Amino acid sequence: MPKHLLPTTVVGSYPQPEWLVDRAMLSKSVPRTRMHEMWRLPPKHLEEAQDDATIVAIRDMERAGIDIVTDGEIRRESYSNRFATALEGIDIDNPAVITSQSGHKTPVPRVVGKIRRTHPVELRDMEFLRRNTDRAAKITLPGPFTMSQQAKNEFYKDDEELAMAFAEAVNAEALDLQKAGADVIQLDEPWVRNNPELAKRYAVKAINRALDGITVPTVVHLCFGYAAVVPGSTKPSGYSFLAELADTRAEQISIEAAQPKLDLGVLKELSSKTIMLGVLDLGNPEIETADIIADRIRHGLKYVAADRLIPAPDCGMKYMPRHIAFGKLKAMCDAAAMVRKELS
Repeated sequence: MPKHLLPTTVVGSYPQPEWLVDRAMLSKSVPRTRMHEMWRLPPKHLEEAQDDATIVAIRDMERAGIDIVTDGEIRRESYSNRFATALEGIDIDNPAVITSQSGHKTPVPRVVGKIRRTHPVELRDMEFLRRNTDRAAKITLPGPFTMSQQAKNEFYKDDEELAMAFAEAVNAEALDLQKAGADVIQLDEPWVRNNPELAKRYAVKAINRALDGITVPTVVHLCFGYAAVVPGSTKPSGYSFLAELADTRAEQISIEAAQPKLDLGVLKELSSKTIMLGVLDLGNPEIETADIIADRIRHGLKYVAADRLIPAPDCGMKYMPRHIAFGKLKAMCDAAAMVRKELS
């Protein structure tokens, strides 16, 4: 793990190459069930192609100067669907369909039996990442509360029981990822802000169960949605569920802050946590200058001590053109170096 102040990282995802995925198809949704048709290669060649693209993502992060890298989530169609649909108890052949208030229909996992993790899902991903970088390595998992909100429950007595079942599965996976060399493990929990009243009842309990026995640094990430899908003008300036995360086992809380122009005063309620602060506006197609990003870091330092601040992008990067994503990461690393020098 880096020892210097303001170590840089990414939320998790990085752009997948056009030769690997149909990016036009990818841009239309954040799938909750599998979307095999998104991949451009046949199954017999897909794993090798995903490996090659993962190395490209890792090298881009290293060249940009990122201190804590990920595998770019290159093997995933979305941040959550690959893990959620690999669990026993999910009917992957007959997904449920939910209809939003606007009439949009979304296929979701149908829970028809006891949720169990019968085999590792991301273990090979972590082993591959560990073999291909000497930098600190982070891997991400979908959080149990979010998975429970993204599925149709047809087995458990209520959503809390379902979330705790997902938490056990996530915990079993996280323990294996830790053994495989993960330096940081992150849970993605964006749905805690969609239903804050339900989250206040049991999200912290589920997150803590998922992180039970994990001794490496852990992160809980929340956001308002991908910039490519949710315009910044529609995002609130504050989180409806954030201070409650002070009671989680997680050492770090990751928040989107640049695109929604978040009021950082709320961070005083998380004084016991390290903050992974989003300082790259992924809704802006331009590459911000290091000076602009440095100002965002300095603004964060008004509310968070330098030894508790980790600069990061806002909410993943997979929907961006690769050259823009790389340029933004490079500018962020340059900005962190500038502010680090000022602090010394």
